Amino acid sequence: MEPSGNEFLRGTLKTIVLKLLTEQGRMYGYEITQSVKERTQGEVVLTFGALYPVLHKLQQEGLLITESVEVDGRLRKYYTLTPRGNETALQKVSDFERFVEVMKHLLQPVPALSIGQ
Repeated sequence: MEPSGNEFLRGTLKTIVLKLLTEQGRMYGYEITQSVKERTQGEVVLTFGALYPVLHKLQQEGLLITESVEVDGRLRKYYTLTPRGNETALQKVSDFERFVEVMKHLLQPVPALSIGQ
């Protein structure tokens, strides 16, 4: 994906994070970035600079909660969806799937009209 693909990524970050958390239950930041990278075969690389503001915003909106756990002497912050976060995730994924379908139709070639018709 071209670097310009970042504009598409920015608009879908919340949906991506919410979807991953619905599937995995609880994840920490690095785990989220690696999951995105693996699922897209490296086509999408989610940076911490892009991820953490989204996580903080989702937390402020009451869509996820955090839990700090000590792992190998370091604190690791895990993110889990709230019930409202699960509902929002389902809606955002549904909305995005609909958007993708609409875009597919929009981007399909239209048969050329003959002159004089």
